[in-house]
Amino acid sequence: MRTRLLPLLIVLLAGVLLALGIPLGVITAGVEQQKVVVDRIDDAARFASLAQFVTARPGADGTAGGADEDERRATLAGELARYHDLYGIRAGVFHRDRSPMAAAPGGWRIPQEGEGDQAFKEALAGHRSHDPGQVWPWDDGGRIPVASPVVRDGDVVAVVFTDSPTGQMRAHTLHGWLLIAAGECAAMLVAVAAAFRLTSWVLRPVRVLDAASHDIATDRMKSRVAATAGPPELRRLARSFNEMADHVEEVLEQQRAFVADASHQLRNPLSALLLRIELLALELPEGNEEIAAVRTEGKRLARVLDDLLGLALAEHTAADLQLTDVAALAAERVDSWRPLADDREVRLTYEGHSAVTGWADPIALSSALDAVVDNALKFTPPGGPVTVRVAPDGDAVRITVADGGPGLTEDELARIGDRFWRSGRHQNVSGSGLGLSITRALLASGGAGIDYAPHEPQGLRVTVTVPRHGP
Repeated sequence: MRTRLLPLLIVLLAGVLLALGIPLGVITAGVEQQKVVVDRIDDAARFASLAQFVTARPGADGTAGGADEDERRATLAGELARYHDLYGIRAGVFHRDRSPMAAAPGGWRIPQEGEGDQAFKEALAGHRSHDPGQVWPWDDGGRIPVASPVVRDGDVVAVVFTDSPTGQMRAHTLHGWLLIAAGECAAMLVAVAAAFRLTSWVLRPVRVLDAASHDIATDRMKSRVAATAGPPELRRLARSFNEMADHVEEVLEQQRAFVADASHQLRNPLSALLLRIELLALELPEGNEEIAAVRTEGKRLARVLDDLLGLALAEHTAADLQLTDVAALAAERVDSWRPLADDREVRLTYEGHSAVTGWADPIALSSALDAVVDNALKFTPPGGPVTVRVAPDGDAVRITVADGGPGLTEDELARIGDRFWRSGRHQNVSGSGLGLSITRALLASGGAGIDYAPHEPQGLRVTVTVPRHGP
């Protein structure tokens, strides 16, 4: 769940940071350019005041005006030259016909098009030129033109024009952007760390709940969830889960106790009934069919009660796990069943390793193997094979019991192991339908498992899986 939740949170956080960072970057570039424009406006105003003296009217006698004007023009030209040398900014004062009154560097003229031409025309109209378009750090040829009118007696007699390079401004803007990017990255790292903490806090109860659910599904009924962490909703869910698990455990305990008590309480009356049947048989002729049928049904009922009691004990008793030589145990059980197999003319053989260890309850595993081998011998016709094979497979030991019987269909394989279930084709074979249910309960208590599959060319293959590593 974290792999699905974290990317979503990270994308949302990245979107928020970009939504904040991009406008901040635009504002930073605009502020840097506005600083340059304001400085150029101040410079243009100063040059405009000097230009007013240059364009002042001569004296009344008309003799001194020319010399004074030349001197003022020289002063203006010197100021423009020093300004250009110091800042690298092209500046000049131009008449209305665009002819230069003074300009630095010499020979520089106003552009005939673009923003420079537009700024000059606005200044001729008596207005300060509008702010130039935004220059971005990647605009290598970008410049900032600023024009200011020189007004005398209410008329525009000249225009102060400055054309600024933008290298330093773009460097400042780029530096600001790098600081913003560094801040965004730091914020993103903090946000990701917070997202990890948040998802861990939210999902920890979910993981614990999932583990506890798995434990209960595998018959570890004592598993519970500590309802002390996570959001309030998940804590309430944990408490509800614990209440449900307590109720389920209580119901299962009652069911097991009922089955065990009922089986135990029925054994004594049934034993007494079977004894009276035997006494009654002594009073009747030898070979009476009714007595034989009653005797058979009584013995069958006794087996069912024994199996019910065995199932209740298997589900209730905790496993005593030990490091067990599974191969030796399986070979020993095959040797124990071989006389019965020979009596039924079935070829019972053992194959595989001579020593393979696994973690199991030896008594429970022996009982489970007995039930599986007994089932295989029941359904294998005379002359047929029953093979028991033991082999390691990664983290498990697999015990395979393959018989040569009629086998089961796909539908029957889905139901095998259900309590009291028997195939309709095999009702003539003795049994209660509880043997494989007992086997599954015995194996599950020790962490082992059992699977069923068709065996080629015919028959059933039962695989018992025992873990190789301890709990």
